[in-house]
Amino acid sequence: MRLRRLAAVLLLPIAFTACLEGTDTSTNPFPNVPIEQTTFAAGLNVNLAQSTKTATGLYYRDLTVGTGNTATGTSQIGVYYTGFFPNGQKFDERASPSAPLVETLGQTPAKFIKGWEEGIVGMKVGGTRQLIVPPELAYGASGYGVIPPNQVLVFTVILQSAQ
Repeated sequence: MRLRRLAAVLLLPIAFTACLEGTDTSTNPFPNVPIEQTTFAAGLNVNLAQSTKTATGLYYRDLTVGTGNTATGTSQIGVYYTGFFPNGQKFDERASPSAPLVETLGQTPAKFIKGWEEGIVGMKVGGTRQLIVPPELAYGASGYGVIPPNQVLVFTVILQSAQ
């Protein structure tokens, strides 16, 4: 009986080490992958070559150019939107016929993530824009709610109003 216990005590560390073999516990389970190296679901229709990249790393593309007022950095805006992870999974949505999300850009504290603050400016009412937001302009290394850390996000935003 003692021999079995002794064997178990001696072999346990070896078994545990074998289970961890090939596991790098120092790596981040949510690495920050650049947008250019991110794989996007085909249904998102992401086309980085047809998108504009800003100095901060945000990509945006007008899917429909509006004809109304232009959103500025201090406009009160009304938007409908859908948010997706790169794999195509929807994580948030505000769609018609519900009331649009109405907030003011450029507030302190900010009402929107930095990617929206930057990406909506210049849109015209009636327009639809795709925003491909790097983690630094979204929820960063902390994540938020259902959004994991270091997550690239894809939004389709429809500008309903800008004043």
